[in-house]
Amino acid sequence: MNFDLVIRNADIATASERFVSDIGIAAGRIAALGERLPKGTREIDASGFLVLPGGVDSHCHIDQRTSQGLVTADDFESGTISAAFGGTTTIMSFAAQHKGQSVRAVVNDYHSRAEGKAIIDYTFHLIISDAGEQTIGQELPALIKDGYTSLKIYMTYEALRLPDRQFLEVLDVAGREGAIAMVHAENHELVDWLTDRLLRDGKTAMRYHAAARPALAENEATNRAITFAEAVGVRILIVHVSSDEAMSTIRRAQDRGVPILAETCPQYLFLTASDLDREAFEGAKYCCTPPPRSSADQAALWRGIANGTFQVISSDHSAFRFDDPKGKKVAGASAPFNRVPQGVPGIEVRLPLLFSEGVMKNRITLQQFVSLTATAPAAIYGLAQRKGTIAIGADADIALWDPTREVTIDIDNLHDRMDYTPYQGMTITGWPTTVLSRGEIVCQDGRLLARSGRGKFLRRAPFSR
Repeated sequence: MNFDLVIRNADIATASERFVSDIGIAAGRIAALGERLPKGTREIDASGFLVLPGGVDSHCHIDQRTSQGLVTADDFESGTISAAFGGTTTIMSFAAQHKGQSVRAVVNDYHSRAEGKAIIDYTFHLIISDAGEQTIGQELPALIKDGYTSLKIYMTYEALRLPDRQFLEVLDVAGREGAIAMVHAENHELVDWLTDRLLRDGKTAMRYHAAARPALAENEATNRAITFAEAVGVRILIVHVSSDEAMSTIRRAQDRGVPILAETCPQYLFLTASDLDREAFEGAKYCCTPPPRSSADQAALWRGIANGTFQVISSDHSAFRFDDPKGKKVAGASAPFNRVPQGVPGIEVRLPLLFSEGVMKNRITLQQFVSLTATAPAAIYGLAQRKGTIAIGADADIALWDPTREVTIDIDNLHDRMDYTPYQGMTITGWPTTVLSRGEIVCQDGRLLARSGRGKFLRRAPFSR
């Protein structure tokens, strides 16, 4: 067999095993695994590296417009370049419906935003904020059949949240049509009441963002979302779980057989609420929702990662520049906490952070790392056997990692369009050096080799209950 590329002496890790093999690649896919494969047109010697599936970042906000008209800093060019340099070869962003919008029109708009820009493959989740008759009866079923097999429901934010009845209706459609629902779980009324009380008392500083969105608000909504999923008889995925309380609620449901999936993110493993309490307006750099919690919550989340409570770790990259009148300072450099755009960057450092602090510090195994960041999200969101693994027939999305390389994270060395990183100055061990997407080297040794627009949109298989 003729190979376009052969990776020699590959120390391969998948979600279930680790072995040494050559990898033969033809027409963008893995065509053979074995020793002493025939010579390829091109060859890479992987001796001394770990060879892992390219990451699948299943939760990031790229070129997304908020209900207030702001747009996240990264478009599909800068966002996918940054992802690739961090070892990610597939991203899942959001086509976000706002009140009164056609979901189909929103999807078409996001296709136009991505066209000609992405350097790696991508797909869209649907955000459903207006579950009227047209959405429920026509657009959503049709879009799911077209391969948009995941959707997100918000339980907070006035402009995005669904009332409980509509939440149930959307879950019912998702289950019937073969989609999985992602849920942002926070009790909106409690958050709204606490915010009003804090502002009334003059407590406007960034540190009060955490007080306005306490863990009990996350936990109550998590419990309610699980209850709704049980009532409808569907599987859901709770996104960006930040607290021990919410994680424990999920675990109890899982232990009694409820098919609940869970995701957490690096910001909840590396940042705490104390980061919001920095001098001047610096705390805005760490403002995301749910907010970072305590060091005790961090320790609990690491336990949940290790014991299988969490299936996915994503970046939730939602990037607004700091020194920008259309970013964190849209309402001024002394704005109250509730007027600051929420979200932090992290698409490039997601994998290195988890590899360094998880694998290298023996919190998780290498196989768990691969599962959490690549294999499981691919399977959950309808890309099984195609993405997130190294196997014959899969797309040749591969990252060569130097497990000994020490990197100090610095905004000047990252590839997004941000002017800060919340992980500035953190030294980590392990970084991808060569990244392939469908057999093509997209970046190597700090150099971008791929052209904009080579990334493909991925239609996905239905979700099975």
